[in-house]
Amino acid sequence: MTDVQNAREALVWQLEAGIDECVGEDPVNRLAEAGVAAVVETEEAAERQPAGRAARRIETRPEKASAPAPQTEVPGVQSAWDLAAACGSVEELEAAVRGFDECALKKTATNTVFSDGNPTAKVMFVGEAPGADEDRQGKPFVGPSGQLLDKMAASIGLDRTSFYITNIVFWRPPGNRNPTTNEIALCLPYVERQIELVDPDILIPLGGLAAKTLLGVQQGITKLRGKWQIYQSKNLATPINVMPFLHPAYLLRSPSAKKDAWQDLLAVKNKLNAG
Repeated sequence: MTDVQNAREALVWQLEAGIDECVGEDPVNRLAEAGVAAVVETEEAAERQPAGRAARRIETRPEKASAPAPQTEVPGVQSAWDLAAACGSVEELEAAVRGFDECALKKTATNTVFSDGNPTAKVMFVGEAPGADEDRQGKPFVGPSGQLLDKMAASIGLDRTSFYITNIVFWRPPGNRNPTTNEIALCLPYVERQIELVDPDILIPLGGLAAKTLLGVQQGITKLRGKWQIYQSKNLATPINVMPFLHPAYLLRSPSAKKDAWQDLLAVKNKLNAG
């Protein structure tokens, strides 16, 4: 039993460390494999607003991105869209997500990680997926990436009483891998409804996966960041300004990119000050 217990503990440690594949003895040239077109980017992948809030200033662009169309071919997605549409508040939506069992990620996660912050805030962040710290605590962005994000927000006068934060998926993928297309499709109805209910003035996707999902585009985050986009869904009366950010985890690994992140923060601050 000691050997079995040691093996189990070793496996748990590897999963927590993000080790999710075996490495063979012979090297593999991944760039030579069929279908690889480019080097993968290095970054990791309440009610409506109160009456009287000032009207948004929408940055017009020649090409307007909108929320992706529902992917009803994935089993369970239509049910998710129906359940999400029936929710009239963030609290109802959270209860619906916690009771939703169609996403396989829920079976391997410790906690549902729904959101944190102020659901009537003008600024809403959307990350990619919970990590190990988030899975343990049941809140988004509480690990090293979240601590950096809090410092970034504080630099322009924001904290978790003045912004709202969630993720593209609500459960941690095993080994911190990226969520699959099907997993995103099952969570997207709740994410879209969450955005509609919070109805922020500024929406900030954190990282390439979140930006591509919300904007329905294929460009990488290095091309999307620093440029205002717009987000629109059928239940939003007015489109929402979008400023994609580099993911805080990427900034921890690549400190030289913090100068770009600072420029993006200033753009958000200026937009907020302009009303």
